[in-house]
Amino acid sequence: MAMLFFNTLSRRKDNFEPAGDGTVKMYTCGPTVYDYAHIGNFRTYLFEDVLRRYLKLRGYNVIQVMNITDVDDKTINGAAEKGVTLDEYTAPYIEAFFEDLDTLKIERAEHYPRATQHIPEMVDLILKLIEKKYAYERDDSIYFSISRFSPYGKLSGVDLTDTVAGVRMEADEYEKDDVRDFALWKGQKEGEPSWSTKLGDGRPGWHIECSAMSMKYLGDSFDIHCGGVDNIFPHHENEIAQSEAVTGNSFVGYWLHSEHLVVEGQKMSKSLGNQYTLRDLLEEGYQPDVIRYLLVSGHYRGRLNFTADGLHQAKESVGRLNDFYGRVLESKTTGDQRDEAGEIAVTASKAFFEALDDDLNTAKALGVIFDFLRSVNSIMDRSLLSEKEKNLVLGVLGDFNRVFDVLELKKGELDEEIQQRIEDREEARRAGRYEEADQIRGELIEKGIMLEDTKDGTRWKRS
Repeated sequence: MAMLFFNTLSRRKDNFEPAGDGTVKMYTCGPTVYDYAHIGNFRTYLFEDVLRRYLKLRGYNVIQVMNITDVDDKTINGAAEKGVTLDEYTAPYIEAFFEDLDTLKIERAEHYPRATQHIPEMVDLILKLIEKKYAYERDDSIYFSISRFSPYGKLSGVDLTDTVAGVRMEADEYEKDDVRDFALWKGQKEGEPSWSTKLGDGRPGWHIECSAMSMKYLGDSFDIHCGGVDNIFPHHENEIAQSEAVTGNSFVGYWLHSEHLVVEGQKMSKSLGNQYTLRDLLEEGYQPDVIRYLLVSGHYRGRLNFTADGLHQAKESVGRLNDFYGRVLESKTTGDQRDEAGEIAVTASKAFFEALDDDLNTAKALGVIFDFLRSVNSIMDRSLLSEKEKNLVLGVLGDFNRVFDVLELKKGELDEEIQQRIEDREEARRAGRYEEADQIRGELIEKGIMLEDTKDGTRWKRS
């Protein structure tokens, strides 16, 4: 079955066919480092991580670029308020961003270009736009003339009928009904960082940054561009205009956008006090795998309601998955050539891939895995698995974790003292010294080791 992605540009599910032979080139809009990234940001970054991982599972090589916006209106204003340089202001947020990526087990992209380190590429692009008469200068700044680019609006569907030519927008971000020429280069202002270039002293507008950096690392045309739905207009619409105006070629084949995250049914905002960073949730005691699971559990094109109940359910789900994995991994096998669980595994694997092939339907894929878990658990309650069955079941779990990455595949080693206490407890149970066995269990719980007694023996896991 071919992979289908809902393409914002075509407004339908399209068969995915990358331009390169076996390689997918993908650009994902990264953080604007004026603050810590919040869980709404990470909902998008995790959707992109699942997409990247699934493309690799399907056999593609992936070249991913994620930009870091370290110069725009927000970062400049933040640095000015604190009385520090732009680099001093953004550095701790950049460091925190990468720490958060690792905490949530988001795979690193191949490139993380910073806007401030790619000013020459932006200047070159703007010079080409001026030469082709898509850009013009006013008051020391340079603007893109959207009336000159007839396909403008093809991504977002904005209507240019009542647009007055030459009406300009200076701000980087603006509302969906505000269709104006946008700034490519902003002339130097007192108190703002600036660069001396062929365009004069100044700094880039936000939109030109992504075009310049994506084209440098991925070429004039590439396969996938991702981001949140809030990026569709004006940001991604403007990227298309300025990029295709220069090259005359299609900029991106497939545009994938994730929906908003809401908190307890309300829009997330600082004013409502419901805007959470990853660090906020970790301080409240939530585990990274639980947060990761919840943020990828819903389809990326559906609005995700982030709730305390949802976190509790995610914790239970991750626990069930890991308990099942541990049970299968540590189970003894029979020499019989039964294959009931193997047939279930083959069917589940096919359904798992079909769900993700259909526009990355993570919710459906998780449903497949939990149906699989219940069926295999039922078989294991009756009898041992054959070696073939066990390997097939572990294979399904391996594919699942290559995408979702919430299983503790490396169980870890116990130090000799704790291992000895587990053996002491086993000896006490065999001898009928149950009070002593319970005392040892309590000691181990205090050290973060949970024990589970099963018909296959005692299993341990870290709490």
